[in-house]
Amino acid sequence: MQTTLCFDFGNSRLKCAVFYGKDMQDLIVLHNDAPEVIHQLVQQYHPDKTILSSVINHNPEIEDILAANTAFHKLTYASKLPFATPVGKPETIGADRLALVAAAVDLYPRQHNVVIALGSCITFNFVNKFHQFLGGSISPGLEMRFKAMHDHTALLPLVEPNWNFPLIGYDTRTNLLSGVILGMSKEIDGFLDEYTLRYSNFNALLTGGNMAFFLPHLKNKIFADPYLIYKGLYAISEANY
Repeated sequence: MQTTLCFDFGNSRLKCAVFYGKDMQDLIVLHNDAPEVIHQLVQQYHPDKTILSSVINHNPEIEDILAANTAFHKLTYASKLPFATPVGKPETIGADRLALVAAAVDLYPRQHNVVIALGSCITFNFVNKFHQFLGGSISPGLEMRFKAMHDHTALLPLVEPNWNFPLIGYDTRTNLLSGVILGMSKEIDGFLDEYTLRYSNFNALLTGGNMAFFLPHLKNKIFADPYLIYKGLYAISEANY
């Protein structure tokens, strides 16, 4: 059974998913992208294949390490993908969004899909039943909103996300929690309502480390999977192997 390492280098965290065959067995949070960190993973898991999705300026040496020891693929718009990208500038599409759309097409082929990713930003990613990734939307994410209100005011504190808050906040902290988390939940539902007006039948998929804060507040039917991006990376790795 082949081993595949799927690296996801996002703005907030660096992660690596370990696949044995088609099954994801482990998820590792990396402290940094130092060559010795990547080399240690290769020594530990002896992967046959590796794939990297990166939206940061990562250490270029790690690509050499992966290419020298594995069948390595760096995800870009030029990769072999299970969908087309008929947009104005496909080279500007983030690798993470490509992986998310690949997962949706793999799970629900020949159907309309909207993938909502809750990371540093919220991204809405729409791929139609003809497997055309048409784009979507980007807006500030959870931590970004809390930080912006703290940084751009004199008195508002920087609060940590928490699920326990009322609709009507009773102090500054709970006002901020209600405004951000309920506000984002209504934003997600509002976008899905607009998609419903245009595409009556589609799948809504939600992913990202912060999704647990929002699931209790969403009215639309949604499929939640925190590991969606890794499943997409694995599918793309197989297509490019």
